Amino acid sequence: MTLTPSALALLGLCAWPLLLALLMESYRAFYVFTGKIAINGFAADGSNSPDAFGKRLVRAHANCYENLPMLGGVLLYAIVAEQTAMTDPLAYALLAARVVQSVVHMLSTRPLAVWVRFLAYSAQVGITLYWIGLLSGLL
Repeated sequence: MTLTPSALALLGLCAWPLLLALLMESYRAFYVFTGKIAINGFAADGSNSPDAFGKRLVRAHANCYENLPMLGGVLLYAIVAEQTAMTDPLAYALLAARVVQSVVHMLSTRPLAVWVRFLAYSAQVGITLYWIGLLSGLL
């Protein structure tokens, strides 16, 4: 079986939050093993992370799974309906925009970084809306 760009992008949209979860586990393990925070001391929402990076990492991870139904659902539909010819051309761009948004989110909250994050998210929404238009026959 050959994986289409749409299928690989869908797998990437599932793998990326998993990688962020592993990064979050490593980040938290560091604070636990150095005795700075008790193993049960982390708030699920990251609000008591010892630094800004930890808070941004939790939000970047959450943003991935909050958007997975929107992004992944359309790709899954295209795969099941055997319409990946419509989604393949922009599948890698969608995944790249998702990764860029997360990485920038983790690195900075400066105005330029927030603009880059906004543009990356807008690209994801725009691509997904375009696909919905194509797949529904509206475009």
